[in-house]
Amino acid sequence: MTKPNMIVFMGGQGSGKGTFANLMRKQHDYKYVEAGAILRALPSDSEIGQKISHGELLTDAELLPIISKYIAPDHDLILDGVPRTLSQAHWFIENYADKFNIKIIFLNIPESTMIAHIQKRIQEGGGRSDDNDAAAVQKRIAAFKSTTMPAIEWLAHQPNIKFYDIKLPSDDIDTNFNYILNKIA
Repeated sequence: MTKPNMIVFMGGQGSGKGTFANLMRKQHDYKYVEAGAILRALPSDSEIGQKISHGELLTDAELLPIISKYIAPDHDLILDGVPRTLSQAHWFIENYADKFNIKIIFLNIPESTMIAHIQKRIQEGGGRSDDNDAAAVQKRIAAFKSTTMPAIEWLAHQPNIKFYDIKLPSDDIDTNFNYILNKIA
């Protein structure tokens, strides 16, 4: 039996994870598991909702049971937003590397580009509710650097997955998407 494919988009805020995941879904029938959207759909007055609105990362005990309900090896899928920590990366590999053909796509962009993309989302009327809060944005970027980068660096050296460090060549979405597709083909 052939294992389904899993594409995992990783990168800082504003790196294009959601944009490229949606473009990829138009080309193939992927189930889309977006951790952030799942968590933001939780009641805002809940403990988890409060943490999210302040730009805080959830503990593994809070996050993993929620997300694991959406990951089943019965369909190709795109995973966005998990893993974000080294312990989550270990959990991810232990639980899914033997069930899926995994491709990790790390959208490697500088902090200045992350901020520019977040500001553009705000100007276009989209984005997250906390994108307008400069302190929350900085907190998310700092958390990405201190917490998620070690997970990305560890995943880059795992033998049972394919890892792609993608430095996007332009500001044009179509150009970047074609670049990603060529890299992972």
